[in-house]
Amino acid sequence: MLIQFTVENFRSFRDATTFSMLAADIASLPRTLDTGNVFSVRDNLQLLTSAAIYGANASGKSNLILALRFMRQFILLSARDTQIGDDIDVEPFLLNPDTVHAPSRFEVVFCVEQEQFRYGFAVTNSRVVKEWLYRNGNQRETRIFTREEQTINSNPRTFREGRNIAKFTRENALFLSVAAQLNSALAAAILKWFRQLGLNIGVNDAHDMMDAFMQFEDSPYREIITQLIRRFDVGIDQLAFERRPAVPPKGMPPEIAKQFTAFFDVLGSQGGTPEQMSVKTMHRQYDTEGQPVGEIAFDLEQHESAGTQRLFALAFPLVRALAEGLIVAIDELDARVHPNLVIELVRLFNSPETNPRHAQLVFTTHNTNLLNAELFRRDQIWFVEKSRQGVSDLYSLVEYRADGKIIRNDASFEKDYVMGRYGAVPFLGDFAAAVGAMHGEA
Repeated sequence: MLIQFTVENFRSFRDATTFSMLAADIASLPRTLDTGNVFSVRDNLQLLTSAAIYGANASGKSNLILALRFMRQFILLSARDTQIGDDIDVEPFLLNPDTVHAPSRFEVVFCVEQEQFRYGFAVTNSRVVKEWLYRNGNQRETRIFTREEQTINSNPRTFREGRNIAKFTRENALFLSVAAQLNSALAAAILKWFRQLGLNIGVNDAHDMMDAFMQFEDSPYREIITQLIRRFDVGIDQLAFERRPAVPPKGMPPEIAKQFTAFFDVLGSQGGTPEQMSVKTMHRQYDTEGQPVGEIAFDLEQHESAGTQRLFALAFPLVRALAEGLIVAIDELDARVHPNLVIELVRLFNSPETNPRHAQLVFTTHNTNLLNAELFRRDQIWFVEKSRQGVSDLYSLVEYRADGKIIRNDASFEKDYVMGRYGAVPFLGDFAAAVGAMHGEA
């Protein structure tokens, strides 16, 4: 379960910025939102099932998801995939000379099997500057380990194995990652939490589609995914996975085709067989009287629309999160997806009937239809606004003040946002003047 995430000096987030899934002490209308959209971890910890993040284009919405992805990837891979002297692929805020070489900081507060942890690190392109892990008990927070450069101090009572692991930690690798590699049960449990964190970076990330293909082949949720796709009303009755021998794509320049052929020959000499994965979508065929007469198989990537492909890429992470009680963060959930479908996907997470294991959905969007007081509480709606200096600021509707007053729970969220009352909308110039200049009218 995700409680909060903090990022500082990463891409457009220059200053320390915290996104929170903590439920605020508010009352909503209808009151069902305060039971369906909130769940209890323990008496003093209430969390949200979903959160929507709004903002103008290039405001920094995607950078928040990318920051979470960087943290996840660095935790999972720093001990395994980096060597001495390798750079750390972090992107600091570049529009201020003071931050270009300053550390970027990431911290997440989360629960693993009802236990609450706070883990974070600060890194530059060359090294880990700081790292820390704390467990939050019933009374107070307990230190598990802290790190300053290469000085690592483990709590002998809570992390005894850490004393023998510190010497194996490179300056460009995380101590937590190394501990998990060396069979620390606690570190492995935390890495498992990050490994299960679902991240979908948007419509242009080919990795999301490839991951969807690979997961669909052996997924225990294959039938549920198929049923979900069928209910999306895109004309698909069934899905089938297919592997076949790979061949160089047609129309490829001869030089590139030779490279493909050489690669296939090398792979074949090593006992491997290059394969091509595809998903077939089954559609009904009808006669001229409109009666069903059979089925025909389409190729998902070649014959289906971009929106259908997007729905397929989203289906597995959403279904898995709901089935296992996991977190999924999606950039541009509404991209290429009909607004009514987006609303129904969100409702799956906000309903105790379809989300009994308290999965959490975090997503960025431009879909103002979702700004509805009957769908979201005020603490579930977030905005990102970028200053003239290129600095992104993140704030929630529950903490926003308009004319010094809080936003009422019966306000017209969508209308007020579009009118600019909450900020986080584009600063529009004179479009006509810009186009007129092209024709010599200005």
